[in-house]
Amino acid sequence: MDTKTNCEVALTHLKNKQFITAHNLLLNQAESLKKSELLKSALLYMLAGECKSRQGKNSENEIKEASDLFLKYSIAKNSTNVKGALLCASKCLLSLGEFDKAKDAYQKAKGMIQTSVEVTRPIVIIDDSKAIAMKLKTYVEKLGYSEIHVFENGKDGVKGCKKIFSENKSPVVLLDMGLPDLEGDVVATKLLKEKINLQIIVITADEKTTSRVNKTISSGVSAFIQKPFTLDELKKAIDIAESEYSLLQ
Repeated sequence: MDTKTNCEVALTHLKNKQFITAHNLLLNQAESLKKSELLKSALLYMLAGECKSRQGKNSENEIKEASDLFLKYSIAKNSTNVKGALLCASKCLLSLGEFDKAKDAYQKAKGMIQTSVEVTRPIVIIDDSKAIAMKLKTYVEKLGYSEIHVFENGKDGVKGCKKIFSENKSPVVLLDMGLPDLEGDVVATKLLKEKINLQIIVITADEKTTSRVNKTISSGVSAFIQKPFTLDELKKAIDIAESEYSLLQ
């Protein structure tokens, strides 16, 4: 079977909770592509690591391999999406607890010019403050987004996102961390279990250095905005999410 077919088979096993079989298929593919296709190999290692995590096992080795490959890809001569590779490396390094290295990769990505992205994806806003939700809605409309869904609590947000996922859509989620029913890291974890390549932007009044923020960021979110925020800050965060999304396509 070719790489695409193997991946489809592996993802079917993953969906059916046959984690060991899925892990082995993905790992074999990742290792076979390690020298020839850095980006595909890195993404396959990430998926293999997700299989292990869902078994309750340590996925450090797979995530370490993925982060190394993303960084290697980012400095390769003919790399086409360096920013996306650095952002993925940053996410891997965060989950490994390599905060300084993660920050370095993130800062390098942040300093790069964002290429234009066609605005077709839905935006999901999960925030219990009607004023902030309205501000976010107005801002994303100015950025060109037209399909916008607003939810006032974590449970409704998760339910709404699942419906959007079922329509084969890939939204950008703007997630308030201080929801009345669920903490931001809980919502992020639930959503990422449903769609592991989902882009989530955390919005909070907390300082970035707090343990609650670090915990949420480490769950695999794409970007972070601190209240009060500006249109420019929101745009930069969405640019990061879109860059990551384009890399994963």
